[in-house]
Amino acid sequence: MNVNQSAPPVPPFGQPQPVYPGYHQSSYGGQPGPAAPPTSYGTYNGPGPGYQQTPPLGMSRAPPSTGAPPTSTAQAPCGQAAYGQLGQGDIQNGPSSSTVPTQRLPGSQPFGSPLAPAVSQPAALQHYGPPPTSAQVTAQLAGMQISGAMAPAPPSAGLGYGPPTLLASASGSFSNSGPYGSYPQGQAPPVSQAQGHPGVQPPQRSAPPLASNFTSPTSGGPRMPSMTGSLPPGQGFGAPPMSQPNHVSSPPQALPPGTQMTGPQGPPPPMHSLQQPGYQLQQNGSFGPGRGPQPNYGTPYSGAPTFGSQPGPPQPLPPKRLDPDAIPSPIQVIEDDRNNRGSEPFVTGVRGQVPPLVTTNFLVKDQGNASPRYIRCTSYNIPCTSDMAKQAQVPLAAVIKPLAKLPPEEASPYVVDHGESGPLRCNRCKAYMCPFMQFIEGGRRFQCCFCSCVNDVPPQYFQHLDHTGRRVDAYDRPELSLGSYEFLATVDYCKNNKFPSPPAFIFMIDVSYNAIRTGLVRLLCEELKSLLDYLPREGGAEESAIHVGFVTYNKVLHFYNVKSSLAQPQMMVVSDVADMFVPLLDGFLVNVNESRAVITSLLDQIPEIFADTRETETVFAPVIQAGMEALKAAECAGKLFLFHTSLPIAEAPGKLKNRDDRKLINTDKEKTLFQPQTGVYQTLAKECVAQGCCVDLFLFPNQYVDVATLSVVPQLTGGSVYKYACFQVENDQERFLSDLRRDVQKIVGFDAVMRVRTSTGIRAVDFFGAFYMSNTTDVELAGLDANKTVTVEFKHDDRLNEESGALLQCALLYTSCAGQRRLRIHNLALNCCTQLADLYRNCETDTLINYMAKFAYRGVLNSPVKTVRDTLITQCAQILACYRKNCASPSSAGQLILPECMKLLPVYLNCVLKSDVLQPGAEVTTDDRAYVRQLVTSMDVAETNVFFYPRLLPLTKSPIESTTEPPAVRASEERLSNGDIYLLENGLNLFLWVGASVQQGVVQSLFNVPSFSQITTGLSVLPILDNPLSKKVRGLIDSLRAQRARYMKLTVVKQEDKLEMLFKNFLVEDKSLSGGESYVDFLCHMHKEIRQLLS
Repeated sequence: MNVNQSAPPVPPFGQPQPVYPGYHQSSYGGQPGPAAPPTSYGTYNGPGPGYQQTPPLGMSRAPPSTGAPPTSTAQAPCGQAAYGQLGQGDIQNGPSSSTVPTQRLPGSQPFGSPLAPAVSQPAALQHYGPPPTSAQVTAQLAGMQISGAMAPAPPSAGLGYGPPTLLASASGSFSNSGPYGSYPQGQAPPVSQAQGHPGVQPPQRSAPPLASNFTSPTSGGPRMPSMTGSLPPGQGFGAPPMSQPNHVSSPPQALPPGTQMTGPQGPPPPMHSLQQPGYQLQQNGSFGPGRGPQPNYGTPYSGAPTFGSQPGPPQPLPPKRLDPDAIPSPIQVIEDDRNNRGSEPFVTGVRGQVPPLVTTNFLVKDQGNASPRYIRCTSYNIPCTSDMAKQAQVPLAAVIKPLAKLPPEEASPYVVDHGESGPLRCNRCKAYMCPFMQFIEGGRRFQCCFCSCVNDVPPQYFQHLDHTGRRVDAYDRPELSLGSYEFLATVDYCKNNKFPSPPAFIFMIDVSYNAIRTGLVRLLCEELKSLLDYLPREGGAEESAIHVGFVTYNKVLHFYNVKSSLAQPQMMVVSDVADMFVPLLDGFLVNVNESRAVITSLLDQIPEIFADTRETETVFAPVIQAGMEALKAAECAGKLFLFHTSLPIAEAPGKLKNRDDRKLINTDKEKTLFQPQTGVYQTLAKECVAQGCCVDLFLFPNQYVDVATLSVVPQLTGGSVYKYACFQVENDQERFLSDLRRDVQKIVGFDAVMRVRTSTGIRAVDFFGAFYMSNTTDVELAGLDANKTVTVEFKHDDRLNEESGALLQCALLYTSCAGQRRLRIHNLALNCCTQLADLYRNCETDTLINYMAKFAYRGVLNSPVKTVRDTLITQCAQILACYRKNCASPSSAGQLILPECMKLLPVYLNCVLKSDVLQPGAEVTTDDRAYVRQLVTSMDVAETNVFFYPRLLPLTKSPIESTTEPPAVRASEERLSNGDIYLLENGLNLFLWVGASVQQGVVQSLFNVPSFSQITTGLSVLPILDNPLSKKVRGLIDSLRAQRARYMKLTVVKQEDKLEMLFKNFLVEDKSLSGGESYVDFLCHMHKEIRQLLS
């Protein structure tokens, strides 16, 4: 810590300070106070029993007496912060003893000092004892060493997150009186939270973390952090309180007449320290103007402040309420990370660095480790032993997105061609050459970094070593200097030792009555005419190498010959769906440009041929079977695009019945709703994977279609499912066509196999995603696109070494769109630790939530939903209890202490628990749940982040000429102002919420109607108007859609309208209609669980 750092002009530690609110001595004025009866842990959201000693209000401080600091101080373990026995706002459980010394904090810490936002609660009774002497407070302050208190643990290469976040419990016994007056019980007491001072910074940090002081909108005054962190020299405590609805920087208010302030005055209110460089003001956990009193959140302090007066008679006290502004805000954490880490490129050269959050825009420079766009881990510092991992309960997992799309400013992986010899590999474990391999014996041999086997270097690959032991050509070879690269595969890596043919696309169109009646078939055929010009192609190729074919079906199948030599397409009907075969080879799969005229003629004719159909029944499994057989006959991999409308009830393999039953919800049989009805589809999927046949399914249901069963083949072949319930051309055409265009045009790897290798000590044990596995190590994907991820969990099988760390290598063998066989390699080195504090300091909450959601969503297949929910809550409580027990310093059980980089774990986990899969609302269908379940299974970290915690953007707060996205606010109804308009997006849905009191000019500019009442509810397209606001909002909607993998359909929601209930479902910090807890309640619930584990 920089002791010479300049500090604000405040009294030095040796001088008497104003009383520090909520900081308790074990005895006052040298006399033991009256004993407080022991308190039991009160119920949440109910009055907490408890008695508390507090200094009387308005009494002046005794003059300072010079005295040595207390001698008995408990030393915290190395590398951990020590907290006082009695934290801010806490009392001991049991009588207050004057013999218990208050612990002092060693001042120097490697990763910022913990500051405790203790949420103090008023107690039922108050005891007033003599005031503490200044001498004691001063002595304690003097006892805080600024440096040299303990040997700091060596900072890890990973990002040092600041101190833990402390929150006081919403129950139990707490202080209820500060030196200037007590808080009425209906008010939330203030909380202060800070993220470390710029003086205590680890390396690797591009900018100091922001200090955010949270003050409740209703609190009597801001409160400084508790005496649990090291302060810069000379920074004192204390400030006159301010009664303000928000934590807004402003001059201190004058004291009311008749109030005497005795004793030395402190520095200006702590808010003004926010004006120091490196700090940023936060208001109500978000950005925007100050809020007045909010419904359900207690009233502002009424009556004259009692700064110096004696307490009046006791008032009846309303129930307690934890202030939402006092608890960790996702918006603030995201904003801080953007400000701190968005400007500098993320250089991957250092092992075990935690990357910026997925919500931050940053550039990546590959210097030996794979970009976080390809791999993100739950922790970048792995416990050395399995016992330590079991103790922490933090899952060790990586979310891998092997074909991720990079921004234009970052180079795609280099392609390395080693000729006929192929890529160089370890003879024993078959790992591919990478930057971590160690060359020895002058470069003639190399030692494998995964299994330690020593291998000979082939003569054609030999190169001399420099004085550091590195090859002199290391920087000329991607595989020796970069984290990600590709090898051209030799024929040995191909099926049947034969290079593959280019892949094919087969469009399979449902032409039953439902599909024709809605206009779907006509719309699709019209679109395909132009879309076929945009098939994916490699690099600078003039035309795509992909061939195309067409099938239509209802309860029989129609194949089309579109050979270029024909004047008109020919139809062939296969009615024997039980024994499916392909009636033609030549002319079924064709080159688009060669057969352009015949294809156009076919697409014109299909809607006419079936215009008068009365056939309502459909088949499904035989359609996939036919596509797969066609690819098999052509000896190529490929993709089937299926457009399907109804439950397949026609007599055929894979026939389904309607088994939708809402009565099964919350019973042990609920899991059957997520399981496939029949084993036919698993068997079919296995055959598809063997052939490299990927299936993308577009569903257009008007009623139950059993998504759980129909999605089995897309899920196991690496495909996608798109669902358009109650499809209507006028409302849904834009969304469907946009999804179809992206799906057809995206780059796909076909017939892929992925394997994850690890260094000795850990191994991959579990896999989540859209793929098939025929053994325990190989992930088989008939198709893999840039949006799909595979999540891999690791477990220990031996002890790890802190010096060597742990290595992962993901190798993906696939066929490109041009038919080229390639190997894509991603490498990542992680740190290993023997201290739990290092594990918790290097975790990534967004990745953790991604893993936990996938784990839970797979769990519902085999366990009751309640069991799955309880498992998640228990695991989260164990993670946080282990931190509390082993890493946080001793403090009262009344405080909830969260690790800095996991402080959002409770809010995000609550969002997962409240999601439709785990806690469905009354309006959520069984198909919706099955659809979301399979969708989340292959989402990346950025997608799950916004899916579970949607973004809420106020549109009229930022200047109209501003081109940047407006800053988000927290997803709670409390944040909505009825005079404003908000956009909410979660990656799948987009809502425009219009407040009832929004200005008429705004309504006119956006909707082209004169008043709020004339806005059409449920509108899905904004009128194109030539004014700045309309252009800005439409531009923002376009930009949000461009960021997401799927097209988000807009829904305009008016305040107090029937659609508002649907919108409110996405305000995830509030209670949900389906019974999900609010963020505040869940935090209390989590605290209760942690306390039970600790006791």
